Amino acid sequence: MPDTAQSLTPPESQSAPAPAPVKTRMMSIDALRGFDMFWICGGGGLVASAAALLCHPNPVPWWLGYHMEHVEWTGFVAWDLIMPLFLFLSGVSIPFAYSQRLGETHDYKKIYRRMARRFVLLWILGMIAQGNLLNNPANLHVFSNTLQSIAVGYVIASVAFLHLSLRRQIGLCIGLLTAYWAIMMFVPGPGFPAGWLEPHQNLALWVDEAIMGRFRDGTPYAWILPGLGFGASVLLGSFAGQVLRVKSWTPGRRIAVLCALGAGCLLCGFLWSFHFPIIKHLWTSSMVLWAAGWSYLLLALFYLAIDVWGFRKLAFPLVVIGANAIVAYMLPHIKEFDEIVIWVARLNGQLSVGQKFAVAVIAFGMLWILLYILYRKKIFVKV
Repeated sequence: MPDTAQSLTPPESQSAPAPAPVKTRMMSIDALRGFDMFWICGGGGLVASAAALLCHPNPVPWWLGYHMEHVEWTGFVAWDLIMPLFLFLSGVSIPFAYSQRLGETHDYKKIYRRMARRFVLLWILGMIAQGNLLNNPANLHVFSNTLQSIAVGYVIASVAFLHLSLRRQIGLCIGLLTAYWAIMMFVPGPGFPAGWLEPHQNLALWVDEAIMGRFRDGTPYAWILPGLGFGASVLLGSFAGQVLRVKSWTPGRRIAVLCALGAGCLLCGFLWSFHFPIIKHLWTSSMVLWAAGWSYLLLALFYLAIDVWGFRKLAFPLVVIGANAIVAYMLPHIKEFDEIVIWVARLNGQLSVGQKFAVAVIAFGMLWILLYILYRKKIFVKV
């Protein structure tokens, strides 16, 4: 797990001096990861059902429903931040993980074996979660899940951290975003002009269909060309991790830099969106920057509240989720806990507002207790 600050610049070569291992754990990163997972492992349904119960018989405020569903195509709401934040946080952990490993050994073959193992495991878990690998292999979707996008971005950002200076990492990030923008906006596809960004007709989707064929998931989400953006998203998270590891900086300076990076990304993403719209389904470059901006600000807030002000007890429920984020992510994809509750309680037909709330509370409580047991026994499932 991430911890205290060290050096901002990664090792340039195998002969670079190894940073000393760090021991104090940084709780805010696990808490923010838990906050992210909370919404998709039952917390979203819990909040929605609680709001419906409180507002009954009136409808919930429009803005709440608006921000708890993905936009259809162009634009961005709070619910759209869940996946980009997950990628961002996987990048935050990279400087901590690799600096510690480089402090243990400079065996790059071992490091790359670990990297390959993680890539493969994430890819397989992604196919289990949303690719029908276990329940319907005949309808297999090869590339269709958040964990697989993390796998792609993780490899790009990890190799960059291991072998490039910070300045070159930044250059690579800019290059990935610019290259993707240029491809999407200036390369025409069969039957449509360059810059065509319609939901079911654009260059990224055409590439997916051409390469994956029947193994594509059939949704408007694209995956192969957006891999450039996945790499940029994880790299942007890696920059945040490097900021948090600067030992000579005060907490206030780290927070200020994170906020400045967040504001800069929001501004650049907003301005770029006038030419390359914010479209999460295509992981457009403007969306990458817009989502990273909010991610930087959230990380600054969590770091301030938990690691600086010391609100650790309040953050503990989220830390329990974040410490086993893969388990929290995978279990609801394998079997929805609310379905188990409904089956055990023998609830039939349309559920009342109160019943929906009770089901949501029990279902989320079941998952959280399971994660708490793993946490207490110090069992942390990593890939």
